Amino acid sequence: MPQTRFPRRLMILLIVGAALLAVLVVIGLYGLLLAPRSDLPPEYTAGDPPGASTRTPSPTSSTPPVVRESDDPETFARALATALFAWDTATEFGPTDYAQVIVDVGDPSGNETAGLASDVRTYLPTADAWAQLRTMQTRQWLDINDVFVPDKWATALEQASEGQILPGTVAYTITGIRQREGIHGTEPVTSSHDVAFTVFITCEPTFDTCRALRLSELDNPLR
Repeated sequence: MPQTRFPRRLMILLIVGAALLAVLVVIGLYGLLLAPRSDLPPEYTAGDPPGASTRTPSPTSSTPPVVRESDDPETFARALATALFAWDTATEFGPTDYAQVIVDVGDPSGNETAGLASDVRTYLPTADAWAQLRTMQTRQWLDINDVFVPDKWATALEQASEGQILPGTVAYTITGIRQREGIHGTEPVTSSHDVAFTVFITCEPTFDTCRALRLSELDNPLR
């Protein structure tokens, strides 16, 4: 008996160890897809009508999909939000290309350009994370749940001094689900994550079409 008990225990330990390793691999894989930007090691034209799917197929042109212009604030806010989350690592584009799409519809005076560019970078994977996500052909899009003017925006307008806020400026808080999918080996991997954020835009009469000013910190919107 002593001679057979040890190999049996060893075999059990090996089986348990292999099972734990498999679990850790799966957890690590999903962690890559689920992690926020700071922790990542991991087409519709932007602005389709409310209720349409916002899943973004791979672009076929030389640039990523642009934000559809609009003089309607809510329509533009939806288009901006869609473009902000739509990227595909399986294409030739990188984080800078997708960030430029948002900056291109920013304040034409340039006053808020640097701030907007900085805001956008916090929503996108770093270059190192992008390289790792690319090995899984990861892509992302946003399913919008709600778009509304937060109560705190009315308070901000009341408290602002004359000329502090451009005419036609409005804030929209957007809630939705950030969707990601990729491939690990030959197996598809998906993840979903609730998100909330606020976009600040200026429309008529200041500008003929709506323009993006700034973005709130992700998951720290105005309410």
